[in-house]
Amino acid sequence: MSTSTLLSCQWLSRDSPFRTSVLPPLSPAVVLSPSSLPGDAIYPRDENGKFIYHETNLCATWEAMEACKDAGLAKSIGVSNFNRRQLEMILNKPGLKHKPVSNQVECHPYFTQPKLLEFCRQHDIVIVGYSPLGTSRDETWVNVSSPPLLEDPVLNAIGKKYSKTAAQVALRFNIQRGVVVIPKSFNPQRIRENFQIFDFSLTEKEMKEIEALNKNVRYVELLMWRDHPEYPFNDEY
Repeated sequence: MSTSTLLSCQWLSRDSPFRTSVLPPLSPAVVLSPSSLPGDAIYPRDENGKFIYHETNLCATWEAMEACKDAGLAKSIGVSNFNRRQLEMILNKPGLKHKPVSNQVECHPYFTQPKLLEFCRQHDIVIVGYSPLGTSRDETWVNVSSPPLLEDPVLNAIGKKYSKTAAQVALRFNIQRGVVVIPKSFNPQRIRENFQIFDFSLTEKEMKEIEALNKNVRYVELLMWRDHPEYPFNDEY
């Protein structure tokens, strides 16, 4: 089983010593990326330092995920960083038993993903937005050509109107679009603030102003895997 699959029935069968009453079924279990890597190493490389790729069979991987759900190891199953073509491959798979309930992708006011969002809506797939507040400025893996999201004047001006932060406005924007957000923070105050987004609503005009911020540029490009046959970001969406 390739490392693109978060959970494998082979790793966690019902008679596994690791399956106990203290380990409830996961919800959801997610295929973390369509670009899979072989073996136990997190980032396997050859003697020249080049990444070693697994010949990805997305349909076979999805069948393993379906088996996990059927075995009671996952309440629901989804994917991450799949583009439309890769989603259609799963949705059109002969004998499909369970379609993905979610697709976890980068989504924020500078990268609103309107076409992928609409496609997923049509197929009852929930978009889960990672990096909803932008991300770190580590240029070793982040595209720093796009400015820091939380410094945006539009987000800050709207936040001032509601006595909210730019981060809270960005989160509220996606929530109102039907996008699940998963902000990451180690700061207790910011974690509390991330939950304090249900006591105000953005107007239609404000939603359009924020939508207009879309630059269609990713912060998280995963360029180290751009030559993988299933690298998902070569397609339009």
